[in-house]
Amino acid sequence: MDAVIFDLDGVLIDSEQVWDEVRQSFAAAHGGVWTATATRDMQGMSTPEWGAHLVSLGVRLTPAEASAGVIAEMEKAYAEHLPVIPGAVDAVRAVSERFSVAIASSAPAVLIRVFLDVTGLPVPVAVSSESCAAGKPSPDVYLAAASQLGVEAASCYAVEDSTNGLKAALAAGMTVLAVPNPHFPPAGDVLAQVRVLGSIGELPDALA
Repeated sequence: MDAVIFDLDGVLIDSEQVWDEVRQSFAAAHGGVWTATATRDMQGMSTPEWGAHLVSLGVRLTPAEASAGVIAEMEKAYAEHLPVIPGAVDAVRAVSERFSVAIASSAPAVLIRVFLDVTGLPVPVAVSSESCAAGKPSPDVYLAAASQLGVEAASCYAVEDSTNGLKAALAAGMTVLAVPNPHFPPAGDVLAQVRVLGSIGELPDALA
C-alpha cells in the first residue's frame, strides 16, 4: 500500500452538523423548505450539486449564489471555531511518516485550505469534488487524489465516515476504513463492506 486518502468532514473535523445547521438556516432565509431527507441527500455532493439541491428545495437564488452564500457562512463559522476531531491531527502526522497522504473531500477548496492552514498538516494533495465531474458516491474525487499522488487507486487506503463517502471509496477500488459519523451513522449494509474503527486515533495502529 502506497497512500492513505482522508475525507475531511466527519473524519478530520466534526463539521457535518455545522454544514447542516448553516444550510438549513440559509435555506429558510431564502424561501427554501427543508425535507426529511435533505441532510443525507446532500452528504457527499459536490459544491455545484448541493447548490442545485438547495434551489430544488425552493431557495430563490441560482445554484452558484446559494453555494457561495453557504460557503461564506461556513468560513465565518470556522473563523470562530474550527471543530478539529480529537486525535485527528496526530493520526494524520503519524500516518504521513509511513505513507503518502491526501485529502479527497466534498468540501470546497477554500474550506480545505482553512483546515490545512490552521493545522499545518503535511498534506501535499488536497482535492475537492467541486473540481470533479461528480461528487460522492461517485469515485471521481478519490481517483483524482490517487492520480495526483502518482499512485494506483488499488494501492490506497481511504478513510471515510458517511454512506456516500464509503460508497465513493469502494467504487474507486480502495481499501476502505470507516470511522462512523455518530451524528449521521452510515448505512449498515455499506459498513459491512469495510473495516470499522472506533475513532480516528485508532488509524495508525490499524495500518501497522
